[in-house]
Amino acid sequence: MEFTSESEKQQYYIEQCRALILAKEQQYGRKLTACVVTFGCQMNFKDSEKLIGILNEIGYEQTEDEHADLVLYNTCTVRENANLKIYGRLGYLSKIKEKNPAMIIGLCGCMMQEAHVVDKLNKSYKFIDLIFGTHNIFLFAQLLYERLMSGHKVESIWEETSEIVEELPSVRKYHFKSGVNIMYGCNNFCSYCIVPYVRGRERSRNPEDIIREVEALAADGVVEVMLLGQNVNSYGKTLEHPISFARLLKRVEEVDGIERIRFMTSHPKDLSDELIATMAESKKICKHLHLPIQSGSTSLLKKMNRKYTKEDYLLLVEKLRSAIPDIGLTTDIIVGFPGETEEDFQDTLDVVQKVRFDSAFTFIYSKRSGTPAAEMENQIGEDVVKERFSRLLNLVNQISKEKTTLLEKTTQPVLVEEVNAKLEHYVTGRLSNNCLVHFPGDKELIGRIIQVSLKEAKGFYYIGEQVN
Repeated sequence: MEFTSESEKQQYYIEQCRALILAKEQQYGRKLTACVVTFGCQMNFKDSEKLIGILNEIGYEQTEDEHADLVLYNTCTVRENANLKIYGRLGYLSKIKEKNPAMIIGLCGCMMQEAHVVDKLNKSYKFIDLIFGTHNIFLFAQLLYERLMSGHKVESIWEETSEIVEELPSVRKYHFKSGVNIMYGCNNFCSYCIVPYVRGRERSRNPEDIIREVEALAADGVVEVMLLGQNVNSYGKTLEHPISFARLLKRVEEVDGIERIRFMTSHPKDLSDELIATMAESKKICKHLHLPIQSGSTSLLKKMNRKYTKEDYLLLVEKLRSAIPDIGLTTDIIVGFPGETEEDFQDTLDVVQKVRFDSAFTFIYSKRSGTPAAEMENQIGEDVVKERFSRLLNLVNQISKEKTTLLEKTTQPVLVEEVNAKLEHYVTGRLSNNCLVHFPGDKELIGRIIQVSLKEAKGFYYIGEQVN
């Protein structure tokens, strides 16, 4: 059978799977259930929306119970403990499958792109039915069909791809906001990071496809989009007709119905003056930028292959704050990178004090096999790293609390995201600068942008009151 596109081919396999699942429903006298568990970053969660969309079209009923007829783990491998978590969960699943041999267990995502991981799975977890990686996630329906027809394990790992498949089904977690992939892969090869090896080289989606997706989301009631990529600042460089990320943002801003635009992640080396100017001029781009520094030490940044210095980063922050005074800045910081001295660490503390981040994701360096940093000498002792990490965390938290007070007693627009799980009759929303706000309200407010008076800063969030 010939197909005009990959999406048409996959739709064919969705229909074939649907027929098989319908037959099983009649055999069992009930709907079949599927549980998709996602680990890791926003990119993985976006991939899982597609996986769930495919399963829905096939006819599976979604559940969060891992006693389901099909369980799929979308894995992360950024840190070693992410892998250990998966192995632990698989041990739990093996006991469930012993009682239900017809259960299908699948693994996909970044962890599957590591050959030694797949070898271990094949040797020690032979009950797994389906294994595929990041590059061919669009083949899910086809691979599932092979498994349903053969009854045998199906494994399909691609080392790389240049293909981007559009028009796959997707199920959003939120009706009012959505992530939008604008590119895949990474060309930066930071010495501590496994991502370029498991996600592949950079490849950008065509702007027309992105705008078409954003327009469809807006027509479906979405008011906020998050543009996603490993390094959005380098978007468009690999296209036949290159376009800058700033120009793409301007096109997204033109879409009627979209009221807020976010993006992540930005690499400091590619943050252009054009992008800063576009953010400053925009009425829709949120006043928040996640700009990972990783370390304040220029010598460590060089070993990390980050391609900027401490001074470069501080100059960028100066430009951003000059153009957008009320911008919220967040970052990532690694403590204990190989060879980190007390002087290097003091440079990191100095940057935190000078920039005054609204918040920071702080990490203890995790040795990842397959990366250059894993082979570096002078790996830092655990006691030293933990002591430094504690000092950094205390400083970050202190500054975060101080920064939160700046908007206290002001009225700000808040996008309501959910009913608060802890405070009865309260909802939780997010400011443009990404800070959380809890205020009295009900589920009818979810998805709306509400004017809220920020009555009290509580360290990392606000307690507010709706302004009528």
